[in-house]
Amino acid sequence: MRRVLLIVLCLVVVGTAKCHAQQKNAVKITFLSWITGSTKLSYERAFPAVKQSGEFCTSLISAGYDKYKNDPMGFTLRYSHKFFVAGYDKSKPLMGFYLRPELIYSHYNYTHSKTGLRTPVRMGALLGTFGYQYCYKHFIADAWFGAGYAAGKTAETRYYHGFKTWNFFGRHIDNLALSFSIRLGVVW
Repeated sequence: MRRVLLIVLCLVVVGTAKCHAQQKNAVKITFLSWITGSTKLSYERAFPAVKQSGEFCTSLISAGYDKYKNDPMGFTLRYSHKFFVAGYDKSKPLMGFYLRPELIYSHYNYTHSKTGLRTPVRMGALLGTFGYQYCYKHFIADAWFGAGYAAGKTAETRYYHGFKTWNFFGRHIDNLALSFSIRLGVVW
C-alpha cells in the first residue's frame, strides 16, 4: 500500500511541476489495479494536429493482491492508439470520446491449483475499445470497455492482467478477449 501511495504522490508532483497552455502528456495508474494482482502505469502523448494520441502501459504482475491466490509473477505490455471522435477540444488534446485499437502481451508464471506446479502463461490480444477521457486542470480520468481476439497459452483463471477471456454462463471462449478499466492520473 505504501508503494501505491508513493507512486500516486510522484504522479501528482510530476504533473503539477509543469504547466503548458496545451496539455499533451499524461501519466496514469489503473484505478484499483493492485486488487487484481498487478500494478499498471501508463504514459500517453497527444498528437493534437491529427486528434490522436499514443499510449504505452506496463504492469508488474505480483505487485498487488491476488484474488486467485496462485502467486502470479511477470509483466504485461500494452500499446494503444486513440482516435478522438467527439468532445475534442484543441486546448485539451487528451480529452473526449475515442475509439482505440490496442495490442496487449501478458507474460507470467503462476501456481496451478490442481498440480501445484509453476505454470507459464504467454497470452496476447488485439482489442477494439471505446472510451472517454476527461481532463480537469492537472487531473485526468480515462474509462473504457472493449473486446477482441486473444491467442496464446491460457491460464486456468482466464484472467491475464490486462484482459480476460470469455468465461461466463458456463461457457469458455479462450479467443474472445474482454477489457474494461478506469485510469486516473496527471496531465501536463
